[in-house]
Amino acid sequence: MHVPMKTSYNEDIRLIRQRGTLVWYALLALALLAAPFYLGEHHLSQLSFVGIYAIAGLGAMLLVGYTGQVSLGQAAFLAIGAYTEAILQKAGVPFAASLVLAGVMAGLTGAILSLSTARLAGIYLAIATLAFAFIVEEVLTRWESLTNGSLGILVKRIQVGGFTFDAEWKFYYLSTGLLVLVLWLMINLLRSRTGRALTAMRDSEISAQSLGIHLARYKAIVLALSGALTGVAGALYAHRIQFITPDQFTIMASVELLVLVVVGGLGSLHGAVFGAVFIVMLPQFIVLLRDAFGISSTYQAGLDAGVYGLLMVLFMLFEPHGIYGRWQKIKLYLDIFPFYRKATFRRQRMFQKSEQLR
Repeated sequence: MHVPMKTSYNEDIRLIRQRGTLVWYALLALALLAAPFYLGEHHLSQLSFVGIYAIAGLGAMLLVGYTGQVSLGQAAFLAIGAYTEAILQKAGVPFAASLVLAGVMAGLTGAILSLSTARLAGIYLAIATLAFAFIVEEVLTRWESLTNGSLGILVKRIQVGGFTFDAEWKFYYLSTGLLVLVLWLMINLLRSRTGRALTAMRDSEISAQSLGIHLARYKAIVLALSGALTGVAGALYAHRIQFITPDQFTIMASVELLVLVVVGGLGSLHGAVFGAVFIVMLPQFIVLLRDAFGISSTYQAGLDAGVYGLLMVLFMLFEPHGIYGRWQKIKLYLDIFPFYRKATFRRQRMFQKSEQLR
């Protein structure tokens, strides 16, 4: 693969590494700003969901893609953020404060969870986070005095001062603006010492520990940050749906976020956005698939799980770098055309984990 050459450390940590990229981002920003003028309410609604899922996907990407910690408990953080936002709104807390507190509550829960999962990795961590998700779902169902149990909670529209987000284009601008803010924070985090420690842990925990990286501490940090971002997404999700129940935050929600990061492209911020677009469009594709084959709607839950599982297997086998990886290959093909070689895109076995030396 083509690797850009760098001549200084500043080039490696620069926010925008190429001038041409800045032009494309500017055009994208103009298109997003003008979207309400040429798109209908339905499409704006879908874009709002893309923004929410992208924020949750960035939280999952930080944990799974950049740190290599497999988690099946992201739905729990999503639920904590949504219910915290709903409860605080009923108590009269302003939206700006309740949104931050929703992220803080989910982040604190992630930090507490790390106390019991700091020494776990791989399938053991996945099982532990799955158990955590089941516990949170059960607590939300049984604690009826606070969460109203299976009856759910109505969530009002967002109101900031005298301004109410009562139109689709208003919520679209809010979700898109928060997504841009989270992306900027993520870029700066990954350029920092903490971000480099996380990627070192992903490549090899043994090598990272030999370099002086405290594994338990950084696992707690990344779990708290991942929970906080997912909690913020949960708060926005509650306002977008305007009615939340524990049934909306089952294991399938965690699987959706895991599919998002795998299909979008592990270890890529762009992949989280691409994966969010894919996840928002996927249910419509499943409905078309169900109607085309004459499958009864009673099998919808099983069909969803089957499609998600099949997609993960296919992408891991044939496109392990996800949609963003394929886009990178297409860009490289256009850059070097007509001097490309078939071997350029050939998959190669990589030995980068020092654990393989044991």
